[in-house]
Amino acid sequence: MALTIGMIAHDRKKPDLAAWAEAHLDLIARHKVVATATTGSVLQRTLPDLPIKLVKSGPLGGDQQIGAMIAQGELDVLLFFPDPLEAQPHDVDVKALLRLVLVYDIPAAFSPRTATELARSGLFAR
Repeated sequence: MALTIGMIAHDRKKPDLAAWAEAHLDLIARHKVVATATTGSVLQRTLPDLPIKLVKSGPLGGDQQIGAMIAQGELDVLLFFPDPLEAQPHDVDVKALLRLVLVYDIPAAFSPRTATELARSGLFAR
């Protein structure tokens, strides 16, 4: 059964998420990937053969679209690499997204190391 994996990264963390996805392409390629627009464009440049569904960019509502997918049971895993050292103008959207991750208890990783541990857990082997 294919999972739907949401991917979001703040600007300075986009290269980290792209590098992580490239290193774990064998695990994520069998699943559906949804990403916010700007993050998704970085992923598409790094992994041109990986199909990625794009939603709006985070500040334009993409975080909320991903959150809605969580609330509707359409997203199985979230990989979100936020930048803890940079203020985000859409911080309320980010907090709402994190709240939904907790409310619906979906697996989530917020750094490359936790994403790797999540991948090693066998979750992506489905």
